[in-house]
Amino acid sequence: MVPQQEDGKSITAESRVELAGHRKAILFYNIAKERLQQVHKWHEMAGALSARFTLIDKNGMEVNRPPEPGDYFRVDIPGPGRVNGEGYDWVRVEKVVNQILPNSEIYGFQVRPARDPEKKDEDIAHFFSSDSTSSFFVHRNGHIVSAFVFDRNIKPNKDAGNIVDKIRDMMTGSAGMLIFSKLQWKALTEGLLQGAAQK
Repeated sequence: MVPQQEDGKSITAESRVELAGHRKAILFYNIAKERLQQVHKWHEMAGALSARFTLIDKNGMEVNRPPEPGDYFRVDIPGPGRVNGEGYDWVRVEKVVNQILPNSEIYGFQVRPARDPEKKDEDIAHFFSSDSTSSFFVHRNGHIVSAFVFDRNIKPNKDAGNIVDKIRDMMTGSAGMLIFSKLQWKALTEGLLQGAAQK
């Protein structure tokens, strides 16, 4: 489900834990999966300097459930917000995967920068372009449980409709934002697997 890297930059964040036995791995995988589904709690898992995420359904309502295709994440990153996103960045859920095999399981979803669904403005309300994707997964292979985030084809959004957002997107879409994203996603993958040793 991870798109091929073709243009721009890429980020991969990964964390893994080895559990003491098959049963414990299955139980902990289900914990990690539930954590990944709780988008509104990612900030707590990733730490105080991370962005805050809110799950919004296709009708514009804030919801507390696993993400579904057509949903949006409203993202409040530290620092100045977008003009055309009412202060937020937005991504849309494109795909969800939930696969169970004899000795492995994987769950996750892919998102892509999107317009603000609450406005008629068609401009992408995100510092990255619509070519960029982020894919989030938890995976169990035997008694090893892993969490991954893959950012692919990352490029700054150069199509903002107003000068304020153009400047912001060029600044946040630069190397500094790549470093922030890498640190945030690593903190998230670690948070998804926190406490495994006690399980």
